Amino acid sequence: MFGQPTSPRSRVVLASTLSAGLIFSVAACGGSKDSGSSGSSGASASAIDCAPYTKFGDLKGKTVSIYTGIVTPEDTPHINSYKPFEQCTGVTVKYDGDKSFETQILVRAKAGNPPDLAIVPQPGLLKQLVATGKAVAAPPETEANVDKFWSKDWKAYGTVDGKFYAAPLGASVKSLVWYSPADFKEGNYQIPTTLDELKALSDKMVADKKMPWCAGIASGDATGWPVTDWMEDFMLRLYGPETYDKWVNHQIPFNGPESTAALDAVGAYLKNPAYVNGGLGDVKSIASTTFQDGGLPILDGTCMMHRQASFYAANWPKDKKVAQDGDVFAFYLPGKDASTKPVLGGGEFVLSFADRPEVKAFQTYLSSDTWANIKAKQGSGWVSANKGLDQANLTSPIDKLAASILSDPKATFRFDGSDQMPAAVGSDSFWKQATAWITGQDTKTTVDNIEKSWPK
Repeated sequence: MFGQPTSPRSRVVLASTLSAGLIFSVAACGGSKDSGSSGSSGASASAIDCAPYTKFGDLKGKTVSIYTGIVTPEDTPHINSYKPFEQCTGVTVKYDGDKSFETQILVRAKAGNPPDLAIVPQPGLLKQLVATGKAVAAPPETEANVDKFWSKDWKAYGTVDGKFYAAPLGASVKSLVWYSPADFKEGNYQIPTTLDELKALSDKMVADKKMPWCAGIASGDATGWPVTDWMEDFMLRLYGPETYDKWVNHQIPFNGPESTAALDAVGAYLKNPAYVNGGLGDVKSIASTTFQDGGLPILDGTCMMHRQASFYAANWPKDKKVAQDGDVFAFYLPGKDASTKPVLGGGEFVLSFADRPEVKAFQTYLSSDTWANIKAKQGSGWVSANKGLDQANLTSPIDKLAASILSDPKATFRFDGSDQMPAAVGSDSFWKQATAWITGQDTKTTVDNIEKSWPK
């Protein structure tokens, strides 16, 4: 199924990251350092092997345009990470960041005026762009990098109708639970390794007169999306990746027994007055609490755990340390048993609309372990599922945790489900009905209403 062409959720997440005022320190790859200002070279061409790009011919004086929704200040690390390629090849990369990317890229493609490359944040949007007939398949050199450095799960999201189009770029991990290491130590609470252990931990906290969970799902027009992530995590854990894929693609009904049970499993946490909403109110307060504020009660001990993605690191106050020995950190939301490791997440893909040699060369650079490691050195707030990424190059503990989860050989990655569903479901009824469910609507009515909204 095609996903929605525009994602209010991704815009909200980006705004959350920007509001945190992340500062990117630009480290030099070749041993020299610069000021880290926009447009300065954060890496030296002398530090990378230019040989992979000579096969594309003499590229001096050529220009490649790349269009994306990644804007200031997150654009600076991306722009600086392109410098080694530019210095190797003589190509100029023209970067165009646009907050309206997810709607404008479709407009441009359909009008026959697409960029050379686009950084696409959703597999559904990727499929829609391929369906315009303007996208071109990735070159063999790019595909070879993906076969070497990514799992088959990731390659599949860049493949449409059996043809490989787009290499993965960055990634986020959604299967995380935030907590206070100090509070866990004081309460002698152990990090759970199975869903049963997570439930037992929650019950132990209740017995200790602690409120286990806090949550917030308010997000403007996108209110409700955090519930969809909870449900997707439980669909993946209770029924496995194959059933999850069928559910996302509507090969099984949204109101079937699997999704009904998954939502009930989420309800055992989010609709349990003994479990939520620590420091914020009753169960219904989840709907009026912003997702940015949802985990903050952890800091004063009125809440013990908060399920939210790796990008939530941007929402903690600047004076709080995010680390295993810090004020807050996160652990992997466990699977049904310790032998499986389902991972829910998001990511980006580089899609081409031109087959010129310089475009192919830049695609190949962005799909390489070389680029992933250069990008990692540009600062915190970014990870990749590229197996060639040296985690020592990541600068923050939460980025290292996310990368370790993504690179685990046992990990089975699945992309956010609602971002792959039709817009009428993924960014409309699913969010609205999830909110109604939080405020008192029963599970059957919720899944029935979402099923009715699915396009015929």
